[in-house]
Amino acid sequence: MTEVLQRFSPATRAWFGQAFAAPTEAQLGAWDAITRGSHALVVAPTGSGKTLAAFLWAIDRLATPAPSGQSATTDAAGTGTGTGVGVAPLPRTRVLYISPLKALGVDVERNLRAPSSASPRRRPGSASLRSR
Repeated sequence: MTEVLQRFSPATRAWFGQAFAAPTEAQLGAWDAITRGSHALVVAPTGSGKTLAAFLWAIDRLATPAPSGQSATTDAAGTGTGTGVGVAPLPRTRVLYISPLKALGVDVERNLRAPSSASPRRRPGSASLRSR
């Protein structure tokens, strides 16, 4: 796998390796920016993995406990808006994704539920994905 995928948790890397042969160019570019804490606008053809590119890092961070010394919202670069070690984070929006309405239902079902339900770290009472 690529260097960018090494930034994800072992569980996410294992899932991705079983589900896909390799990341697309759109995914590699997006994950490189996102995992460094930068913003990303992913413009690529349909079927190029944009939705997974947008959400996989967020799902990985939500499902992976923060390393010792980092808050739950600290990214791989050590930056973020965490409240500090030993302090419970305040309830807030942690992920915002904007998608064309026509594609949203398909995106949620195909690209979000599968990786989140396959996470071995999912526990009762943990965050879940809901669509309305």
